[in-house]
Amino acid sequence: MLDQPDDIHPLFYGAPKSTEFKKLRKRLVQNVREAVEQYGMVAPVKDGTAPAKWLVCLSGGKDSYTLLAILYELKWRGLLPVELLACNLDQGQPGFPATVLPEFLARMDVPHRIEYQDTYSIVMDKVPAGRTFCALCSRLRRGNLYRIAREEGCSAVVLGHHRDDILETFFMNLFHGGRLATMPPKLVNEEGDLFLYRPLAHVAEADCEKFAQAMNYPIIPCDLCGSQDGLQRQQVKQILDGWERNSPGRRQVMFRALMNARPSHLLDPKLFDFAGLALGQSSSGSPEL
Repeated sequence: MLDQPDDIHPLFYGAPKSTEFKKLRKRLVQNVREAVEQYGMVAPVKDGTAPAKWLVCLSGGKDSYTLLAILYELKWRGLLPVELLACNLDQGQPGFPATVLPEFLARMDVPHRIEYQDTYSIVMDKVPAGRTFCALCSRLRRGNLYRIAREEGCSAVVLGHHRDDILETFFMNLFHGGRLATMPPKLVNEEGDLFLYRPLAHVAEADCEKFAQAMNYPIIPCDLCGSQDGLQRQQVKQILDGWERNSPGRRQVMFRALMNARPSHLLDPKLFDFAGLALGQSSSGSPEL
């Protein structure tokens, strides 16, 4: 990775020269490239056809800055043949610094669209006192992002959810939803006309934080959901933090488990034909525990 201004994207200007940061940057690039390839996020470009266009959602948090920078790193190195359009949805939260992202993106020479939609007022009006905002806020935000993607001719909406978000969602579904499910790295929306990608699926949250801080990106906190105490996600995060402290590397082991599902060793008859299993056959998967 070259660090001369003519050899890198402006998002990497001023990057630290330390060995530690270079290792972090390399790890992020490898993690994102692995997810993009493993989950088939980029289709081969046929002769005479334009490359795919992605709407990269930028909230102003550490995760979305990391996402944008690493996607541009891959594109800069010829490893991501897609067109990128950064997008920030200003949801009308009081005190939101509306000039920070457009000024940053212009300075970084990143094509972008800033959209104002006052979903904040809707959330505050519709959500009863004491209830969490996240579900309605996310639904309204997602609907607007899908609309923008269609207007801009994008084939995919790209989000900055990382490995820890995926693990937390899995345990929230396990503890509160009664199902084994999480955020997939790739899916198709309900209308069937857009992909939704999460290229940071293999990236640890701690790496996003280290990277964004080292690059001194202008972080904008979420004052809506971040202002509520006792959220289910915060509780799950505390549990995972405790497990990680007691057994370092536990998060990565659990994440690998999500990539190594054995339907014959679970209990869902829709995924495995238990009724049709007969003597003389062998259930696929590891030996019974």
